[in-house]
Amino acid sequence: QVQLVESGGGPVQAEGSLRLSCAASGFDIRHKCVAWFRQAPGKEREGVARMNPIGGATYYSTSVQGRFTISRDSARNTMSLEMNSLKPEDSAMYYCATVVDGNCPGFVISRYTYWGQGTQVTVSS
Repeated sequence: QVQLVESGGGPVQAEGSLRLSCAASGFDIRHKCVAWFRQAPGKEREGVARMNPIGGATYYSTSVQGRFTISRDSARNTMSLEMNSLKPEDSAMYYCATVVDGNCPGFVISRYTYWGQGTQVTVSS
């Protein structure tokens, strides 16, 4: 079955960098939309970055555009989120997610069927 396992979170100082990874099993990461979401305490879950299967087109939320980069490693069947110039407002639980089939349905949370357990990112000022 489809499983997603995130890693790489932790504490970091503002302006620092972190790289999150999401190990996928039960499917080929090249053939599904993959995305990163985050949720801070008291806030709604929000989409951060996504990548379409065919062609690998990427999309980012305006809050992370230019600072975060989503990528995938087909040999390891993993996807990553490189986060640079981190800000305290980037602190959140970060989740990777995928869909049943097809291109990414934007950042519509209800359309993402499979989720990892999350990894915490804490940015201190």
